[in-house]
Amino acid sequence: MNAEQFHSTRQFTQTPFGRIAHVERGTGPAVLFLHGFPLNSFQWRDLIEDLAPSRRCIAPDLMGLGYSEVPAEQDISFESQAQMLVAFLDAKGVREVDVVANDSGGGMSQVFAAAYPNRVRSLTLTNCEVADLWLTPMLAPFFDALASGAAVRGIKMMVGSPELVHAQLGPTYENVTNALTPEVIKVYFGPLAETDQRSAQLQKFGDAKRNMAQLVAAGPRLRESKFPAQVIWGDADTAFDQEQSLEWLRKNIGGMRKVTLVPRAKLFWPEEHPRLLSVLLREFWGE
Repeated sequence: MNAEQFHSTRQFTQTPFGRIAHVERGTGPAVLFLHGFPLNSFQWRDLIEDLAPSRRCIAPDLMGLGYSEVPAEQDISFESQAQMLVAFLDAKGVREVDVVANDSGGGMSQVFAAAYPNRVRSLTLTNCEVADLWLTPMLAPFFDALASGAAVRGIKMMVGSPELVHAQLGPTYENVTNALTPEVIKVYFGPLAETDQRSAQLQKFGDAKRNMAQLVAAGPRLRESKFPAQVIWGDADTAFDQEQSLEWLRKNIGGMRKVTLVPRAKLFWPEEHPRLLSVLLREFWGE
């Protein structure tokens, strides 16, 4: 799926939270893909193409990111994102989903799964926020810059500067120049720089301590969960602490079945290795 196809197939679903942009392809059991920050549903384009013959693939743009249209005052914390996802799925007539998530989408998916376990058929987490372990030395300065507005100004500048994008996001990809072409950069960063309202919403993601508290509060309910879960973790990721994160997830997700490490893979590895993720998902779902 290229950028032109992505834009031409985008749909909008009206919810109490606003108009949620999403792409959807395929038939069969529904899969809900939750993207990372500051990306959008385009992150899952190749995985959707691979899984659509056997799955109903649904990839929304989370509030404050991508092409979703939500009111300026809308809360976009993890808990509100989870509530939006329930309303979104209800509007689409989808009761139960296999959740596949990366980065901030992974943090939100844990809150969603803890609050609405009856909506989760299975959970697959890739590199993401875990409990109170994620204000690492790499991420803490970024969240400070996001909260102050400095990072938002930088993101605006990225739209027309592939070199700046590659410099800033280089640590999150194995091969950032291949992954973030000018076409992809425009899809990801274009909508974030359109209006002051979008910039203000983007800045709300800087409230890391609030999201962390919500994620920590979800812990006891995750421990009680019964749905099958797996973690597939890129072992070259420098954003999140691998050892502590995996230890916590093993101990605190009730239905944890397996943990897989992907050699040399970084934070946004699902975008760079969609075929690998497709194979691992099919194996897991088949079990």
